[in-house]
Amino acid sequence: MRVLGIETSCDETGVAVYDTHRGLLAHCLHSQIHLHAQYGGVVPELASRDHIRRLPRLIAQVLVDAGLESAEIDAIAYTAGPGLAGALLVGASVARSMAFALGVPAVPVHHLEGHLLSPLLGEGSLAFPFVALLVSGGHTQIMDVRAVGDYRLLGETVDDAAGEAFDKVAKLLGLPYPGGPQLARLAEAGQAGRFSLPRPMKNSGDLNFSFSGLKTAVMTARTRVLEAENGLADLAAEFQEAVVDVLVSKVSAAMAGHPGVNLVVAGGVGANRRLRFKLDRRAVKAGFRVFYPPLELCTDNGAMIALAGALRLQKGLAINDGLEVRVSPRWDLEAAGCA
Repeated sequence: MRVLGIETSCDETGVAVYDTHRGLLAHCLHSQIHLHAQYGGVVPELASRDHIRRLPRLIAQVLVDAGLESAEIDAIAYTAGPGLAGALLVGASVARSMAFALGVPAVPVHHLEGHLLSPLLGEGSLAFPFVALLVSGGHTQIMDVRAVGDYRLLGETVDDAAGEAFDKVAKLLGLPYPGGPQLARLAEAGQAGRFSLPRPMKNSGDLNFSFSGLKTAVMTARTRVLEAENGLADLAAEFQEAVVDVLVSKVSAAMAGHPGVNLVVAGGVGANRRLRFKLDRRAVKAGFRVFYPPLELCTDNGAMIALAGALRLQKGLAINDGLEVRVSPRWDLEAAGCA
């Protein structure tokens, strides 16, 4: 079975073809970073219009790269939420129209389900059940993953997501858009510990997170930092270390409560080198393995949507047989699993 996947939840247009026998055949991705950079953040209307421009070309390109004709596609999977309403509607409209024209199923996919399953696109022997850390610009959650479509929330952020905190702190430090990756690069030139920042909710006794207080702490320390030699890099390193310490602590507690299973780390922040280093080190000590998606598939992409759509079809989970185009800008993953 060959599934075409379409991802347009925010500011990246992703298209891919996944074959249930041969794996990922091809994927194309267009980032809108340069489009939104002058505004310092994503402009929803511009994002939607750019998806409209890019999708037809990317679909044509990915079919060429996969060596397929459109008639050889068996299903169309698309991101139905969560995300920007206008951006989601672009992908959903194209997917539904294409599926109707080809006479194949259209499969609505939860964006986070795509991230959660994306490590299955890499090498290794990942098997269900597992614990997943979903850590991105908009979400920070720990999930108990029992099977495709069977997800239970263990903990989540009560305010800012980790990636959101990275972006906000980067802006405070005057770093260019997109701020999170810029801050991570700056942190590599600094030394953590020179400036002391809190580790919010690290010892809260549950698996929830809070990162908004870190932003306030950075704002308070900024004046002293600007006067210090290499101050910005050291503050960036300390901020990154604080976020990573909290993430590793919470994940360690989750893994202790689920002995014998492995850990999946997915989402854009999952590409952070310091986070990977400390999680891998903790895994060796605690006796579990950590699975990541390939680096190029950590951010939003069509490959994870094609994969999730294929796995949902194999399990007989929901498809969209009607002509109505529906999206869910806010959509709970735990409730959406078997929907």
